[in-house]
Amino acid sequence: MKSAPSDTIAAIATAAGRGGVGIVRVSGENLRGFAQALTGKTPLPRRATFAGFKSEDGGLIDSGLMLYFPAPASFTGEDVLELHGHGGPVVMNLLLSRTLELGARLAEPGEFTRRAFLNDKLDLAQAEAVADLIDASSAAAARFAVRSLQGEFSQAIRALVEELIGLRTLVEATLDFPEEEMDFLRDADVFARLAKLERHLESVRAKAKQGKLLQAGLHVVLIGQPNVGKSSLLNRLAGDELAIVTPVPGTTRDALKSAIQIEGIPLHIIDTAGLRETEDEVEKIGVARAWRAIEEADLALMLLDARAGLAAEDRAILEKLPPDLPRLIVKNKIDLTGEAPERHPEGADIALSISVKSGAGLDLLRQSLLEIAGWQTGEDVFIARERHLRALEAAARHLAAARREAETPAPALELFAENLRLAQNALSGITGAFTPDDLLGEIFSHFCIGK
Repeated sequence: MKSAPSDTIAAIATAAGRGGVGIVRVSGENLRGFAQALTGKTPLPRRATFAGFKSEDGGLIDSGLMLYFPAPASFTGEDVLELHGHGGPVVMNLLLSRTLELGARLAEPGEFTRRAFLNDKLDLAQAEAVADLIDASSAAAARFAVRSLQGEFSQAIRALVEELIGLRTLVEATLDFPEEEMDFLRDADVFARLAKLERHLESVRAKAKQGKLLQAGLHVVLIGQPNVGKSSLLNRLAGDELAIVTPVPGTTRDALKSAIQIEGIPLHIIDTAGLRETEDEVEKIGVARAWRAIEEADLALMLLDARAGLAAEDRAILEKLPPDLPRLIVKNKIDLTGEAPERHPEGADIALSISVKSGAGLDLLRQSLLEIAGWQTGEDVFIARERHLRALEAAARHLAAARREAETPAPALELFAENLRLAQNALSGITGAFTPDDLLGEIFSHFCIGK
């Protein structure tokens, strides 16, 4: 059962540094007296009041606007006081210190949003959408985060849960009448409803996978032998001279990272040291870091020299890659071979022919990256996190187990019902209906202080 704390919290709600306006946010019970002690004025609900913010001895800290939102019609569901002053860090810290003197304590990261969740102003998926909106790295990610904040993802999850509850009601009602259970379930069309539920769940999973891609992006590691154009490709994709480019093999000694966007999808491109045997101690460290980057990547983009093709050394690198890591083979320098940019198979892998120098084939590369990532252009997307995908996967796994049990010659209805219950619990964890406190702490610890 949810239980929100009753003490008063305060934090600077605007970004660190100088600005025209800064905000200190306070949340707690009965903040009218708090506001009176701070400003000498009684705040009016949802009205901006000009006031002086006073220190303990009556001196003026700053002057600005005071906004008061009485419970329960506030973001947190408690009384909320916002103090809008001049946005210098010294002024903001003096004002924050004054709120602490008046009995507030410094808010923990995400504590305002956590209280909104505990007071049933937001469910857990909506609360996470607050952070996703703040962290959005593209216009598309921000747009879909707003939709999740408004409850679209939560509504889809609740619809699945309601379907499950309906199924569980039918199944569990038969457990006391074992001699009639199978005929009753067939007459109630339970198994067809289960199949429909699985299709519905798979549709939500597909939309969530797209949203996870928008939220977290795709981590692409550039690998290959030295001097095949990895650093040049990084610079081309990033639109900036991030990496040093020379004809000397081994120039790149460390992993270089750049974030770009392709059709709104964030791609985190990592340029690595050339993968080769070397006696240079510094280059050895770079090669080791390259392999660590490969282990954490979503996609390996292997660059080759089109003049040499896929050499034995390249095949050796491919054999060392994690077997479940998608890879894209890119043959560079077709400006020297006279070939046209194209896409073609290379064994079980996809291969492209491009020229980083001239730019030929780069659009083909961008589209191939989106295709491998699984991106499908559309507006039907749910911003999702890894824990959401795991919960959806667990629910799908339990529904599949229920279906397999139902298909056996002598199904155990208790196992069928238990798998439906486990699927419901997995889905309810997304919105926070069944969520342990330690998971809540982990989720909200990644939020901003003041949010």
